[in-house]
Formats: sequence, C-alpha cells, structure tokens
Amino acid sequence: MSGAVLVAVAAAIGNLLQGWDNATIAGAVLYIKKEFKLESDPTMEGLIVAMSLIGATCITTCSGGISDWLGRRPMLIISSVLYIISGLVMLWSPNVYILLLARLLDGFGVGLAVTLVPVYISETAPPEIRGLLNTLPQFTGSIGMFLSYCMVFGMSLMTLPNWRLMLGVLFIPSFIYFALTVFFLPESPRWLVSKGRMSEAKKVLQRLRGREDVAGEMALLVEGLGVGGETSIEEYIIGPANEDAEDHDVSADKDRIKLYGPEEGLSWVARPVTGQSTLGLVSRHGSIANQSTLGLVDPLVTLFGSVHEKLPETGSMRSTLFPHFGSMFSVGGNQARNEEWDEESVVREGEDYQSDGAGGDSDDNLQSPLISRQTTSMEKDMVPTAHGSLTSMRQGSLMQANAGEPGSMGIGGGWQLAWKWSEKEGQDGKKEGGFKRIYLHQEGFPGSRRGSLVSLPGADAPAESEYVQAAALVSQPALYSKELLKQHPVGPAMVHPAETAKGLSWSDLFEPGVKHALIVGVGIQILQQFSGINGVLYYTPQILEQAGVGVLLSNLGLSSSSTSLLISGITTLLMLPSIAVAMRLMDIAGRRSLLLTTIPVLIISLLILVIGSVVKMGNVVHAAISTVSVVLYFCFFVMGFGPIPNILCAEIFPTRVRGICIAICALTFWICDIIVTYSLPVLLKSVGLAGVFGMYAVVCVISWVFVFLKVPETKGMPLEVITEFFSVGARQVAAAKNN
Repeated sequence: MSGAVLVAVAAAIGNLLQGWDNATIAGAVLYIKKEFKLESDPTMEGLIVAMSLIGATCITTCSGGISDWLGRRPMLIISSVLYIISGLVMLWSPNVYILLLARLLDGFGVGLAVTLVPVYISETAPPEIRGLLNTLPQFTGSIGMFLSYCMVFGMSLMTLPNWRLMLGVLFIPSFIYFALTVFFLPESPRWLVSKGRMSEAKKVLQRLRGREDVAGEMALLVEGLGVGGETSIEEYIIGPANEDAEDHDVSADKDRIKLYGPEEGLSWVARPVTGQSTLGLVSRHGSIANQSTLGLVDPLVTLFGSVHEKLPETGSMRSTLFPHFGSMFSVGGNQARNEEWDEESVVREGEDYQSDGAGGDSDDNLQSPLISRQTTSMEKDMVPTAHGSLTSMRQGSLMQANAGEPGSMGIGGGWQLAWKWSEKEGQDGKKEGGFKRIYLHQEGFPGSRRGSLVSLPGADAPAESEYVQAAALVSQPALYSKELLKQHPVGPAMVHPAETAKGLSWSDLFEPGVKHALIVGVGIQILQQFSGINGVLYYTPQILEQAGVGVLLSNLGLSSSSTSLLISGITTLLMLPSIAVAMRLMDIAGRRSLLLTTIPVLIISLLILVIGSVVKMGNVVHAAISTVSVVLYFCFFVMGFGPIPNILCAEIFPTRVRGICIAICALTFWICDIIVTYSLPVLLKSVGLAGVFGMYAVVCVISWVFVFLKVPETKGMPLEVITEFFSVGARQVAAAKNN
C-alpha cells in the first residue's frame, strides 16, 4: 500500500498550504491593521481575512463540474499555480486593494485544494486505510499552521515586523506542491475508468496497490459508474459449484444461482436463504425502517451499523470474507493463477476481438467487453465450460489464504464482487435470464469457531461443510447490455465504459440515495462550521489577547501580540498528536464513533470558557482557564469534527456525481465559513467572548444529535458499496413511509 500512502501524503501538501495561510493571516492581520489604520474599521479587517474564503466559495461553485471534465490531477496542479501567484502578489501588495486581490487568488487555490484533495485521496486509497489517509489533510494543515506561527512569532520579535514577507513566503512551499502535482501524482483511477481509459486506470491501480492483480478492483470501478438503481439486499448460502447442499433451510434446486467473479475460474453456487438474517441486515420480512431501535434514528444508520456489528466468536465484520476457509478459498501451490486477465486484452475463444498488443489505442476499441465471456449454450444447471472462459471451474480460486492479500474477488474491507446469472420461464415457455451485480459480505454465526461451518436453526450441517451464509447487495450491472444476451454469454455481459459514458444528469441528484447522501453531507458541513472552529482559528491571537493571556508570559518581556502568537503556535503543536490519534482510530473505531465521543468534549470546553468569562476571577486564573479550554477545544476538534465531514462527503456519493455533490457540500462549507469568520469581530464586540462560545456550545449539542440520528458508519467499506447502501436504504425508507 506504500504507493497509495505516498500519493496521499503528496496530495495533502495542498492542505498544508491552507493551514499555513490560515495561521499567517491570523498573525499578519495584527500588523496590517496598524499600517492601514483599520483599528476602527472591523469591517475592512474582516474582509481582508474573509477574502480568501470568498475566493474559495467562487471557485468551488464550478470546481466539481470541471474536475469531472478535466480530472482531479489537473485541478490540483491549477491549485498549486494559484498558491504561487497569490504568494508573490501578497509579497508586493502596495495597498489594501492589491492585498484583497491577492487574498482572492489565494482563496481560489485554497478552494480547489480543500474540495478536491479528500476526493482524490478517497478515490485512490484502499478501503481498509481510507480513513487514515483522508485524515492526512487535517494533519498536514496543522503542521502548516504550526510552521507559520513559528515564522510569524519570530518576525514579531523584530523591531519592524514585515507582514508582506509573512504572507509572501507562501510561494516557496507552493513551488514544492507544484512539482509534486506535476511529476508525482497520478490521475484518479476512478475518474480514468469513468472516461473509458481502462489501460491507464489499471496501471495507476497497480502502482497504488503494489501488485499486478487488480482485476476485482477494476471491475468494481466499472460497477461504480452507475447512479442508484433497483438495489435489494438478499442473503445466500454459498458453496462450491460442484457440490450440493443438504441443508433444509435453503431453497429448492430451481432457485439455485450461479455466481461469477471477474477472473477466469471464479464460480460457485448460491441459494437464497429463507430464514431470518443473523445480522438483521436483510429485510426479507419487513422494511429496514422497522429495525431502528429508536423511531427517530435514521434506518440507514441502523443498516450501516449492522455491517460493522461485532458478533460472538466471529470477530469484527471488517474481517475478510470467508476467513481461514481451507481448501475451497485458498490458492494451492499447484494451481496457476490467471494473471493475464485484462478488461481490454483477454483472448477470447470463439470471439474476434483485438488485444492491447494488436496496435492502436485499446481505449478506442469499443467492441471490447470488460469481462471475459464465451458463446456457449446454456445448460440447465449452468455447468461451466472446461477451459478458456471466465467460468472454467477451478477449486480454491475465490480468495487467497493470506487475509492481507486480497484475491481477484476482493474489493477491500471484507467485501467481494461477483455477478449472478438467474433465469426463469417466460409466458411463452422459453427461459429468460439476466445478470445481476452482487456485493457479498459474510455473515457470522454464534457458536461457529472456524467461520466455515453453517449452524442454521433446525438443521445440522456436515462437519466438513464448506458452505457459508453471506449478505449481498444485488443490483443491475452498471454497463449491462441486453443485446449481448443474444449471444448466450457465460459471464457478466458488459460493454466498454467509453461506449456508455455520459455526463452528469441533474436528475441524478434527485435519485433517492444521492439525495439522502446530500442531506447528510450538507448538514454535517453546516454544523461543523457553526461550531466555530474557523472563526476561532483565524482570531486565536486576538481571542487569547482579549482573554488576558499576555499576563502568563509578561515576565519574559514579550509583547501581548508576540505572546498570543506563541500560545497559538503551541496550541497547534498540541493538535498534532491529537490528529495522530484520530488517524489511528479512524478505521478502527470509525467516523461515527469518533464524532459521538469527541463532540461532548467540545461542548464541555466551550461551557468552561463561558463560565470563565462570566465569573469574576483573577487575571492569571482567567487567562489559564481560557488557554486550557481553547487548547482542549482544538485538540478534540481535530480528532473528530475537523477531518470527518470532508471524509464522509468524499465517500458517500457515486462516482458519476461525486464531483458536483462534493462541490455542493464544499460550497456550503465556504458560505458558512464566510458567515462565521466575517461576523466574529462584530460578535466579540457585541456579545463578548462568553456569548460567542455559548452560541458555539449550542451548535455542538445540535451537532451531536444530528450525528446520532443521521450519520452512518462508513469505515472499511468500498466507496461503491457505500453508495449502494445509501440507494437501497433510501428507497426502502421511502417505501415504508408510503405504506
């Protein structure tokens, strides 16, 4: 995974520049006010600080659509160029109006970086460490703030501090970021697949994952091109294709389904379960809306939670599908794996398709299907052909023995991707069939120590049974072609993305799953900003100055301005280990758990600030309480409410609408940021420090309630599976309301 980690670190430099800029303007504004005589003009002071936010808001309105058109990488390159230009203009700034222009250009760079870096990291990171890598922007942003505060503090000790130099130094790290985006960062593989550039996407994935076999994930990215669809949750008993189950709790033979994987030899038999799901994940006998323990909790939260639920004897549901499964799911030493599978270059028996080596750009070969298929006749029990096709039977090809090395079926987080063929008799007596895409996730069973024995109520499975029960999200393949069915394919009949690729349709935003995700994304962005973090960050030196923090260090001979800058730098330094803890826990405890745990600490620290401001205390005591409370607020904010909204927003939208949906959420973020930042100087004068923090505390209480009721847990789940859950959950909730 080192490739994905290095790419994420390089991309997160854009957020380091944002943190650098935030801290620099917080310190420089103390000296800008004096030069331009703005002490009596808080409006202009607020405008200088908020101008970058206005620029970020303007650029965000179109960044999503442009990134879907040009790609993620070109937009990050443009962001680095804007950082460089703004730094040079701020270094010049002969008057306040040129300074405002420079801050506007800086905002353009900030807006692109903050909006697209989380999207880029989410689209390149493996599910198991996606939360950790997507916390990197928060970590690098805090590093940027600390380095900037150190620089500004050092300059504040000079006889004539130069605020132009403070702001203009930004162009130096911006050059480094520019070099990284141009020469090191690859394009997002999901974006490449959405444009039909399959060969490039495969090479990028191989680089990011550090292995040649990326068949399953390539197929996953193709399936992620769909938006919504009629997704259902089903439950199967799954076993080898050449064995028959004796269990009485599975359906009759006529309902037996053949499953196919994305590589040659991946096939097995699944039969629908007639009993109740162990996890309560499947809603065969009722709507998931009725599964919520509290009527107010969004059923979607319950649905996501059931996947992560820890069961007795079976461990966390983040474990890989079918762990320790012996001969069936391990690859023996004498079994040659098919490493030659490629979406565009498989040599197919009986078919006359060109391979990549035949010359020309394979991306233009629109006749080349994504998944190997063969024109053999259907048999009643769907017995696979002997060799040369997708469904050539080979025992033990589903999963490698080592859990850390996903096989061709593995798409991360314990999920597996397959397709099923099912058929039924039509009205004219002819058999009609079709392919469905399924995302599989094993269900645990209390009392089953190996995870491979199925102990269903009322039935005793044989001791050597290799059947397991798995929950499945079942829906139409994204690039499914009914015309290919006329050729009687034995495998997923799919077409090249370039043949069906289309731009954003605004109606996609009203698809139930997307609409539901937008409510979660926009809601959490609004609450994050009105919890006050950016207003506090921008004005930390002034807030601490007003709190009398200069008393703490007055005996060192420091001015109040230098003291507040020093305390701000120490505060950001203390934030770094807190973010490191969040990075460690993001994929273990999960996003939802971190939010529910850290927000109460924010509330307590804000209430202490209010009490400290209202109750009369000595100057030293008051300053100490204010400083400790602000430090606690910052540290716990960056553990949860800081990084998680951006992480969630980058995870919960389908690939085809991710750009525009992220832009909507980011636009919400910046508008609220402008309101908070611009209004803070006025609020400090009107209601005082106690009133400001009191309002923030109320918002934090509302935020905790919103997270508890509406925000699902997305840790360890592939992006495409998350969007499927939103789709099926939103549709079933709507159906329950209609009924």
